[in-house]
Amino acid sequence: MGHRIAAQNRGRGGPVYRAPSHRYKAALRHAGTNTATVSGRVIDIEHDPARHAPIALVQLESGEKIYMLATEGLGVGDGVAWGPAVEVKSGNTLPLADIPVGAYVCNIEARPNDGGRFVRAGGVQALVIGKSEDGRVGVRMPSGKNKWFNGACMATVGIVAGGGRSEKPFVKAGKKYHHVRPSAEKWPRVKGVCMNVVDHPFGGGGHQHCGRPKSVCRGTPPGRKVGHIAARRTGKWKK
Repeated sequence: MGHRIAAQNRGRGGPVYRAPSHRYKAALRHAGTNTATVSGRVIDIEHDPARHAPIALVQLESGEKIYMLATEGLGVGDGVAWGPAVEVKSGNTLPLADIPVGAYVCNIEARPNDGGRFVRAGGVQALVIGKSEDGRVGVRMPSGKNKWFNGACMATVGIVAGGGRSEKPFVKAGKKYHHVRPSAEKWPRVKGVCMNVVDHPFGGGGHQHCGRPKSVCRGTPPGRKVGHIAARRTGKWKK
């Protein structure tokens, strides 16, 4: 009997496929709500080993210190605020209904007061594209898809800092190792044709080849569910 392939192992779960939560400094939730206003001042910009974007340490008026997602242009000493009717500027967080059309936003809530769920990666931004009569706000996501949110959902104005990080080549395998270490990703990934026959359906043989069709149906058993799963079409594309 063959070994458990990587796809089966990932489905089973375990520390190899789980993001190390102890490396995360904070959950980066919004300090205020869509009904209460909170303000503070940035006292430091820090590196988070579990993220690819810098985070800002903010001291609130109450004296409490929290972390927030840093936006481009945000620096030490800048004031930030959360809540309705605050100034629309980079770093401030408002309900989507109060943000004008055409503004860039990030760290958007999926539901009112859930703390922020969307558009949190380094260098990404979403665009407010419209508002409906029933209180919903249209946002163009980084993927290009248009998504409609409740107008009471909070969002931070601006672009997430840390853009351009992917333009620098890794050069060394060690750099890539530290890059993927905070995420729930198994690295390095080895091709199935490189493996032995007991480790993968494409393994074994006198040279590296699949030895069988790559396309499999949706109901294929987990140990054989590799390659092109439920492919819409096969064969060579004709111009």
